[in-house]
Amino acid sequence: MKAILYFLFSLICLCCTSQLWSQHLSKCIVELHPDKNILTVQQELVYFNQSNDTLRKIILNDWNNAYSEKFSPLGNRFSDEFVRNFHLAKEEERGFTTDLTFIDQNKMFLDWSRTSDHPDLIELVLRNPLLPRQQFSIFITYKLKLPSDKFTGYGYGANGNFMLKDWLLTPARFDQNHFTQSSNVNLDDSSNAISDYEITFSVPKKYELVTDLDSSVLDNSKVFLKGKNRSKFSIYLTKKTDFETFILPNLNVQTNIKDNKLNGFKKALLVKQITEYVAAQIGKYPHKTIVISQSDYERNPFYGLNQLPSFISPFPDDFMFEIKFLKTYLNNFLQTSMSLDERKDNWIYNGIQVYTMMKYIDEFYPNMKMLGNISKLKILKSFNLANVDFNEQYSYFYMLMARKNLDQPIGESKDKLIKFNEQIASKYRAGLSLKYLDYYLESSIVSQSIQQFYRLNLEKKATEADFESLLKRQTTKDIDWFFKTIIHSRDIVDYKFADVTKTNDSITFTIKNKTNTTVPIPVYGLNNNQIVFKKWYSNISTDSTFTIARNNVNKIVLNYKNEVPEFNLRNNWKSLKGFFPNNRPFKFVFMKDLEDPYYNQILYVPTLSYTLYDGISPGIRFHNKTILDKPFNFDVNPLFSPKTQSLTGHFSLAVNQFNREKNPFHVRYGVSGTYLHYAEDAAYFKFNPSVVFRIRPDDFRNNHKQAIQIRQVMVNLEPSEFSPITSADQENYNVFNAKYFNTKTELTEHLNFVADLQLADNFGKTSVELEYRRLFNNNRTINLRLFAGTFMYNSTNSDYFSFGLDRASDYLFDYNYYGRSEQTGLFSQQFILAEGAFKSKLDTPFANQWMITTNAGFNIWNWIEIYGDLGLVKNDFRGAKFMYDSGIRLNLVPDYFELFFPVYSNNGWEIAEKNYQENIRFIVTLNPKILVGLFTRKWF
Repeated sequence: MKAILYFLFSLICLCCTSQLWSQHLSKCIVELHPDKNILTVQQELVYFNQSNDTLRKIILNDWNNAYSEKFSPLGNRFSDEFVRNFHLAKEEERGFTTDLTFIDQNKMFLDWSRTSDHPDLIELVLRNPLLPRQQFSIFITYKLKLPSDKFTGYGYGANGNFMLKDWLLTPARFDQNHFTQSSNVNLDDSSNAISDYEITFSVPKKYELVTDLDSSVLDNSKVFLKGKNRSKFSIYLTKKTDFETFILPNLNVQTNIKDNKLNGFKKALLVKQITEYVAAQIGKYPHKTIVISQSDYERNPFYGLNQLPSFISPFPDDFMFEIKFLKTYLNNFLQTSMSLDERKDNWIYNGIQVYTMMKYIDEFYPNMKMLGNISKLKILKSFNLANVDFNEQYSYFYMLMARKNLDQPIGESKDKLIKFNEQIASKYRAGLSLKYLDYYLESSIVSQSIQQFYRLNLEKKATEADFESLLKRQTTKDIDWFFKTIIHSRDIVDYKFADVTKTNDSITFTIKNKTNTTVPIPVYGLNNNQIVFKKWYSNISTDSTFTIARNNVNKIVLNYKNEVPEFNLRNNWKSLKGFFPNNRPFKFVFMKDLEDPYYNQILYVPTLSYTLYDGISPGIRFHNKTILDKPFNFDVNPLFSPKTQSLTGHFSLAVNQFNREKNPFHVRYGVSGTYLHYAEDAAYFKFNPSVVFRIRPDDFRNNHKQAIQIRQVMVNLEPSEFSPITSADQENYNVFNAKYFNTKTELTEHLNFVADLQLADNFGKTSVELEYRRLFNNNRTINLRLFAGTFMYNSTNSDYFSFGLDRASDYLFDYNYYGRSEQTGLFSQQFILAEGAFKSKLDTPFANQWMITTNAGFNIWNWIEIYGDLGLVKNDFRGAKFMYDSGIRLNLVPDYFELFFPVYSNNGWEIAEKNYQENIRFIVTLNPKILVGLFTRKWF
């Protein structure tokens, strides 16, 4: 009897366990129509309620429909990052899901809807509640119009190939009593529930199908695909496949990663080496096939390598293939085998990926440098950039953002990260953090915990809490700081030595915690750069003093191996010999370099500048601006003026103060000076102390920025016979200036407001400027600008300080005029968008009481725009005068190279004038920072 009861109990447990791990099942019949870029789908979805809740509706992911609207979450993401091709795309290039029908197992139609917030999610209302541990079949038919792959890499290509990922209607994850509703925002982090798939795919003639699902050919045109326990999978349909297959024990690898002509045998050895290494470090891949494509790599490249032109190869061919394959293999391995919430717990994916890559480099390429073989060139030996180990670059990329006060918690949801953090800095910081914990815990505890966590993921939906529990189970050390501070805060770490005393037998030192961030820190003792001892210190929340045996140590260093992702390494060492324990020697470096904590770096760069009066002026610039920002910057740029045979130039000094948790998030105190010629026979000297307060919203992705600038501008002008400046009170003047900036910029909409106040002995004036730009759905752009300025008092005797209608006099010397005193000729035609901003030169060019102008532009084709300006100008003893002009603008490179062709104005038909070429205005900017800004704005 007992045996029978035991058998029945075991059978019940087995059945319950079997039901507990039941998955959703999608059975699909799919046909591709390559001429229309359409997939027709018949799908039977067997939905299994794995929760303890009764469901009355379910959410399906329909990420293909994210491409249907310009202002979908995907479209808004592109707009935030200034990506133009999606907004400007033709209708046939977009993707959408259409002809949807839902019928339940009782042959009844089901109601469904989308929301305006999530056009790529479907809410399906069930006719009858679905109880826990019960399943329900839904029959779905629909068509997928695939998008062009130029947006995200997925869809149809110009070459006729197709890359499919997250294309089917798929149940959304159900966690903690609710569905995860995550729209497609080009982060490759779909919230699909774990499902089984059976797909019969009709493949057109001349196409080959490559996939990571199990596949078998049914006939000449149909392939049967099957996958178990999958949250995502990929399908490639190519006319001529370039994928190679490597059959390994228990795994088939298909890849078309570019290999720089690496021979097949070598490539096979590297693929085998990498897959075996990852299996040993993380665990066995649970599926039979994995696909590692070049398109996957290009979506998430190894930054630095991907920026190099193809003809530059500082790394061996096998290493280039290795690092690209390793990075992409780890990414696909983790995404297709782990069941974490990829948006919420993204740092775990990133951390394991980068941590494993760092360990791989340590094992197989311990001497590899960041610049590869270029580091061996003798001419580069003095550059810290050439001496940095390959794995050290991860820390520099993270510090690039931390020093700008733009870093974010690595535990932040992936969609909240700014682009540079999402793709580079936060990824690298996650790997560095696991490496830091590994150094601290020792005994391979982190590696063992990763393996256990991976196995746990194969059994259930694991979370960060499970990972934390596994780590704590294997150590007696307190690691609460790791998750609270390192993962879920943006607190920075910065320790330094305070007092240090020494005897022949001992060293007594005080460690100062500069940021009140309490985490473990190692102290090293060195003798002629050889490590004598290393000791970890914890719980240093305030200044703490320690005494240790000296052991012939002549230098002590905090964080010598950079195990801790520390904010500043320049204050980490003390010499125990000599009178100046921190006397860093000066080091002169050509052009640019990485920060070297052991030297005071002075960088020097040859420069060329140009003005009409100084000519092409060669010079040399001395500064301390390494790739990482510093609290203090100096910049000195002496120039030789060939036209005047004299020295000119610029200088600036600045102190940066960053507030981590409040506004203003950045305060910059500075002083600058300029000595250049403003006429053939006269120079000016401008001295400008200033302070700038920068303000930002709590959401770092929000492009709304504010700033307040306060400065005192002191100008000394030498008298000139050629300049229109003749009055003595204009030769030396002092102006207090306060400005407020408020800007919100996206691809589709730009709004900028500036308020300005200027006070001097003989005048006081104020003005406001409002700019608005809008990109409409028909891809037309309108630009509107309003300027209004008035004098509060004015006792000057010329128009030097007046508002300029078509050309600001620029008495504060803020603008880069190449011939600022010219009244005729080419240089008088230079246009700078300021004050009235008229393009035509009219008979009332100044206003010494008040001015109101508006400027408008509308593009008629690509970079061709029509413009019009209207304004009222008021001068003393005269009534207000109405001014207007209009014409054509060629907006070739915005703010960099533009041309204005006046047509009609107060002057009449200017286009019919005899010397019309003298009316053409131009913008030419020789400052490369402006052009660089057009490319970097999407990252920050």
